[in-house]
Amino acid sequence: MKVILNENIENVGFKNEIVEVKNGHGRNFLIPKGLANLATKSAVKVLEENLRQRAGKDLKVKEAAVKTADALKELAVKVGAKAGENGKIFGSVNTIQIAEAVEKLGHTIDRKYIKIRGEQIKTLGNYEADVRLHRDVDAIIKFEVIEEK
Repeated sequence: MKVILNENIENVGFKNEIVEVKNGHGRNFLIPKGLANLATKSAVKVLEENLRQRAGKDLKVKEAAVKTADALKELAVKVGAKAGENGKIFGSVNTIQIAEAVEKLGHTIDRKYIKIRGEQIKTLGNYEADVRLHRDVDAIIKFEVIEEK
């Protein structure tokens, strides 16, 4: 079944993309929740016209994402966490804390697009996370987990 996605959906595709999905996934999940529409001939024509009109805007958005990615490479992000003996953290560091730390430095990132590399962060130290800023632009955030007092 071919559908047109209304939102970015992980492991499926990006907004305004025509993708092939299994019939059950499309009929029972994507279409009823408003995440996709059936890709009929008329719907595809409307999508193509809309994409043609938005081409200029998308270029500006991509340029902004590239600038943000370049800025993120230079940032020294520090995430505070309460820690006990031997540098063990109470709980773990999550994407919300990383997004808030980056926002304090002047850049807004949606936490949904941050992926922490490796296992859960449960000790103090230096780590990396991948960030998807645009369909074609990815960045890496290097951050340090420090003890919060």
